[in-house]
Amino acid sequence: MRIEVTIDDPPPLLYTQEKTGKEDAMANEEHLKIIRQGVEIWDEWRKKYSDVKPNLKGAILYSTNLRGANLSNTDLSDADLNEADLRGADLSDADLSGANLSIASLSYANLRWAKLIFAILHSTNLRGADLSNANLSNANLNSTDLNSADLNNANLDGANLRSANLINTDLSYTKVQRTIFGNVDLRHVKGLEKVKHNGPSTIGIDTLVRSEGVIPEIFLRGAGVPDIIIAYARSLVANPIEYYTCFLSYSSKDEAFAERLHADLQSKGVRCWFAPEDLRIGEKFWHRIDESIRIYDRLMVVLSEHSVTSEWVEREVMAAFEKESKRKMTVLFPIRLDDSIMQLDPMPPWASDIKRQRHIGDFRQWKNHDVYQKAFKRLLRDLQPEKTPKGE
Repeated sequence: MRIEVTIDDPPPLLYTQEKTGKEDAMANEEHLKIIRQGVEIWDEWRKKYSDVKPNLKGAILYSTNLRGANLSNTDLSDADLNEADLRGADLSDADLSGANLSIASLSYANLRWAKLIFAILHSTNLRGADLSNANLSNANLNSTDLNSADLNNANLDGANLRSANLINTDLSYTKVQRTIFGNVDLRHVKGLEKVKHNGPSTIGIDTLVRSEGVIPEIFLRGAGVPDIIIAYARSLVANPIEYYTCFLSYSSKDEAFAERLHADLQSKGVRCWFAPEDLRIGEKFWHRIDESIRIYDRLMVVLSEHSVTSEWVEREVMAAFEKESKRKMTVLFPIRLDDSIMQLDPMPPWASDIKRQRHIGDFRQWKNHDVYQKAFKRLLRDLQPEKTPKGE
């Protein structure tokens, strides 16, 4: 039987029940009757009784057409809105905690300051929705479409964003911790570098692969991602990086050249480990260097009259030889600043091996700008991974 409620009827019960120590888990029956008559009657009633806070707690509104409805400041906690049409609806300040919004359509809806704690938003359409300052802590956003949604300053503590569409989603100043970013593409997310990390979050390997490693390091570090994973983030997919990563080995007496080369490599996007800049205060020096040689793709050794007699450089080169032997790959990448590697007699065995077996990059005239630039371009070319021919 259809229940009619007109605007001339007495105002339905206000949300002013006395506290009894036990929360009423049921919706106000009068409010429920009105919403079921359609958006036009509901909105007209809202205008007339603007001082009423609607109570639709636990309401069964499965597949209901609520498109464009004024549901601001409404209690919809634990409501069943599965497959409901809420496109363009005003849900600002609404309480949707624990509500089931699976497969519902909320595109371009206003959810500013809404409470969506533990809400179920699996496969929900939130494209273009305004979720700024919304509380989505522990919400299930699995496979949710958040394309172009605004989550500025929202709370995503403990939220599950697995397989969500985050293209052009604005996460500026969003608060995260224990948040699951699994199987999502983060390349086109806005404001990732401004996300507020209140604790570690989960970044899936599948997310790094889908994002092709194009994720701000400040975001990854804030989420608690280890340095070794950050270093290899771009190498997780086929030919995702433009250059191999490298460890720069040199004598301290050649530091002026090393600083220049390191700065130029960094400016071209080459991830390069450089002890004076990257070694943290208090770290055990050799342990950190040994770890870096293992992590990076290439050991770039700067050969000079100072380095070919350096026990420290020898130790780094031997570590590279060991890595080559174990991994059956080229690791050592020699460049020279003078003719010592060609003329020294007697020569250390490791230096002799380099002289006999390796092509050595020529930076002997590194103080000449034009000559240096030519040698540097050759170096960049040789640091590019070989591309696998199509069909192989």
